[in-house]
Amino acid sequence: MLTYSRQTITQDDIDAVVDVLRSDCLTQGPRLPEFEQAVASKVSARYAFAVNSATSALHIACLALDLGPGDWLWTSPISFVASSNCGLYCGANLDFIDIEESTGLISISALTLKLEHAKIAGKLPKILVPVHLAGSSCDMDAIHGLSQLYGFAVVEDASHAIGGLYKGQPVGSCKYSDITIFSFHPVKIITTGEGGMALTNDSLLAEKIDKLRAHGISRNNFELNSPGPWYYEQQGLGFNYRMTEFQAALGFSQLKKLDHFVDRRQKLMKFYRHAIKDWNNIEFLVEPEYVYSSYHLAVVSLKNASPEQHCNLFKWMRENEIWVQLHYWPIHLNPYYKRLGFNNGQFPVAENYGVSSFSIPLFPDLTVDQQFKVLSRLREGLAHIGLL
Repeated sequence: MLTYSRQTITQDDIDAVVDVLRSDCLTQGPRLPEFEQAVASKVSARYAFAVNSATSALHIACLALDLGPGDWLWTSPISFVASSNCGLYCGANLDFIDIEESTGLISISALTLKLEHAKIAGKLPKILVPVHLAGSSCDMDAIHGLSQLYGFAVVEDASHAIGGLYKGQPVGSCKYSDITIFSFHPVKIITTGEGGMALTNDSLLAEKIDKLRAHGISRNNFELNSPGPWYYEQQGLGFNYRMTEFQAALGFSQLKKLDHFVDRRQKLMKFYRHAIKDWNNIEFLVEPEYVYSSYHLAVVSLKNASPEQHCNLFKWMRENEIWVQLHYWPIHLNPYYKRLGFNNGQFPVAENYGVSSFSIPLFPDLTVDQQFKVLSRLREGLAHIGLL
């Protein structure tokens, strides 16, 4: 069975983890700051804070920006639910912006129109979470301009996009945002097993994020007089969101291969795109001209297909040993979100995406023979449902 993605673990990775397991520090030690500093340097950010998941990173990013009851967080409906749940964790209100059909990214025109209406209604967002779907950055320059005009903060959900570029700058540099979030889940570009990271260039946000991931505790900059060298103090309510030493060691080892992983994904995607360029009724998401995608996912979209045909092709591929996956079913159509008041028809482009798209296998170790197998099954499946 060929899955849509899988991790690439080498002996260097295993050795790095074993070294930590044989050391004195399994939780907090030298590997963690080493990994954080390496990622910050790689993407040209000032501060980086590793945590136990990207979900945790999104949560504390929102808290660091003082999101709370009465505030609004906006994001894309085509993402994993963590991109929106982080706002709900803070007690905030939630809304979505529809996507571009060609890229799957937040539509700048839809965002602009929604902001105009929200200003009139007095319901502007406090935080916008643009989602870099499949490894391609949203148009962050345009989003930054709107944030300056309407006064909202920007948290980039770059869970799919470490190693990518936007207008020649590394995704994660925070040039156009307050905070950027990476994910290191096993199927992402690099992995720490589970894990995530929040990056920022703002020293005050950095201080907040650091405390929020560790119970709200500070070991310096005390509010009270220290009674001794053992002293630490809890200055707010935080969480146990820290990353372990052996996860950080794995991440540091994986980071050394980041450029290779992304280059390999780019080459695999070029092969896929060339292979289907003359096929009818199917195409890949567009890589915007201002983007160098890290290609976490290879997302195909069906054209002129009914939801039933989409479902039948999805099932046919899995029955024929190609484990495709949908990334993602629109968040607002989940039962929990419908109970919050969202309904079908609110974000039509995203809803069409949910019944016309899926991800085919893409990972660095994918071979040419395996790609031919994927393409052969895909072509047979399209013929099976009457689209080729």
